Amino acid sequence: MPNILEDLRGSLVVSCQAADDSPLQPTEHIVALARAAVLGGASAVRIEGVRNVAAVRKAVDVPVIGITKVAQSGYEIYITPTLDDVERLCRAGADVIAFDATVRPRPHSVLALVDAIHKAGRIAMADISTAAEAADAVAAGADFAGTTLSGYTPYSPQDAAPDFPLMRQLCSAGLPFVAEGRIWEPSDARLAIECGAAFVVVGSAITRPDMITRRFADAVAGARQVPEYRGEKR
Repeated sequence: MPNILEDLRGSLVVSCQAADDSPLQPTEHIVALARAAVLGGASAVRIEGVRNVAAVRKAVDVPVIGITKVAQSGYEIYITPTLDDVERLCRAGADVIAFDATVRPRPHSVLALVDAIHKAGRIAMADISTAAEAADAVAAGADFAGTTLSGYTPYSPQDAAPDFPLMRQLCSAGLPFVAEGRIWEPSDARLAIECGAAFVVVGSAITRPDMITRRFADAVAGARQVPEYRGEKR
């Protein structure tokens, strides 16, 4: 298997996803987002959904990180939760399979998912929320961890900022990891690399225009009004 951590080291990966109610949800729009991200310098793309992965794989020449998001009755995890999800993503052409590797109850073990991914000749990315989960996932054979789920489990920090302390923990422990989650500014991405991340995954700040617009709209709405200003003076 290729050493994707070295191939993508120090680079930007863009997550091209859309909510179910987004105008960008159709596959052709996901493909357009992925192609635009690559034109802008993305070294790889992270794509949700088997159909989307298959379409994007045909449209771009960079590595594709594939996931599914499937609600499982009786389980909280939903990022690539089953062996069937792994198989379908592999058939669709994903180079890397990312999956939930948190300690929450799950339909299939981390070890089983990693084994299936490796048997298909793909790379296993463990989405985690704590350093302990990262250590367990790497011990189970995952090629690297992603900080994706920090803030999405009740026992991880609930913070609006990227989890830089977690990144520093992972670096200090010598665990291979990438930074993902709540990275809104280029300065955040740069700091993540400085914290030891092999590469950085950015999604909403690039490919979710509804969320980007809301940030600007909220900032403008909260600005102090100056009624006397008419533009005559600067």
